[in-house]
Amino acid sequence: MTNSTKQSFDVLVIGGGPAGLAAAACAADGGRHVGIVDDNPRLGGQIWRGECGGISSEAARWAERLQRAGAQVLSGTRVFQQPYPGWLLGETSGGMCELGYKQLILATGARERFLPFPGWTLPNIMGAGGLQAFVKSGLPIGGKRVVVAGSGPLLLAVAVYLREHGAEIPVVCEQASLTSLAKFAGALLHHPQKIRQAISMRKLLSGISLAANSWPIAAEGRTALEAVIISRGGKTERISCDYLACGFHLAPNCELAGLLGCRFRNGFVEVDDHQRTSVPGVYCAGEPTGIGGVELSLVEGQVAGLVAAGKNAEAGKLFRERQKMRRFSNALDQAFALRPELRTLALPGTMVCRCEDVSYSHIKQYSSWRLAKLQTRCGMGPCQGRICGPATEFLFDWAADIARPPISPTCLENLAASNDFKPEQGMVAPGTPITNPG
Repeated sequence: MTNSTKQSFDVLVIGGGPAGLAAAACAADGGRHVGIVDDNPRLGGQIWRGECGGISSEAARWAERLQRAGAQVLSGTRVFQQPYPGWLLGETSGGMCELGYKQLILATGARERFLPFPGWTLPNIMGAGGLQAFVKSGLPIGGKRVVVAGSGPLLLAVAVYLREHGAEIPVVCEQASLTSLAKFAGALLHHPQKIRQAISMRKLLSGISLAANSWPIAAEGRTALEAVIISRGGKTERISCDYLACGFHLAPNCELAGLLGCRFRNGFVEVDDHQRTSVPGVYCAGEPTGIGGVELSLVEGQVAGLVAAGKNAEAGKLFRERQKMRRFSNALDQAFALRPELRTLALPGTMVCRCEDVSYSHIKQYSSWRLAKLQTRCGMGPCQGRICGPATEFLFDWAADIARPPISPTCLENLAASNDFKPEQGMVAPGTPITNPG
């Protein structure tokens, strides 16, 4: 039988990135008994991941604030099931943990969106952020030729990081048009800090070609990547390289929100002014509510944490800043919207679901994600549709299915134990108001 531990919290935060850290800190400062759960060994999320498994200085400051406020950190814990309202089950290296809560804040972040094209499954082709994470963990990149391609501001940040660590970058390919990028630059006028960041990155990438209207159309190699074929301004070009860092903006991690029954709008979790979802006692902050970057995630996380702690008036003081950042988020969506030509990259034999080896010609026969899963096992492999799901949303305009447990891989004994779960007697139901201490 699996080992199991049981803990209960006034406020439970899922996700240790910027939104989760801010939410947990504000709730803990408000006198709540707070737990913050993350599946990584350390807090910070992907954006604040430090070198060799550490965390960045920004994450460290928030983590210190959490420690001072007495919040409990549960690192290396992956939530996979909701057995009963007010309870979540997570898997740890030591077994299973049962997590009770009165208020729940979802800050589950986002992941890179991948689009299939011939050769995209070759070794050494990976997400832009994924390659950056590998380098932070010790992968030697010095002297390697790396093509960075896809869409979104993450590409430039990754290119800067890789160059600083010795990579040779022949080109950064951005699928957005020059017109779209120019409009986005205009939107930055209301965000001086972001203008300074953009100018700084451009200086650090001096001498590197930044190509708009460009994207990968094929990758070549016998046992690993040897070259990438790009479409650049309507012409094809072959570039020899050791790595392709490729990601087409971001897709929100909404599986847990879907499992809990939260309402969605345009693919994101719907929240009100106080970051409350449609499920009583459940809040959401950060990228699952809309891709908007670190600053918006921090503001939304603070609002959610303050409201969960009963400090609605204090949360209201952040609304104006949040609205400003949401305008930036809207400009981001418009500027880096994926162009229709990307839907034609996959050939009949191109794998769309790499876990279950389902090709484009096989999957395109079906009219929905659900039918494709039933007939081909697309989305039923180890990644549980996290890679092919966002791809098929774009390729075929399919809507993802309602999330079903387990929402992340777990061992069979944990699944068996979850069936025997019984809620703690006297546990306050989610959404029940909590009296401020004192």
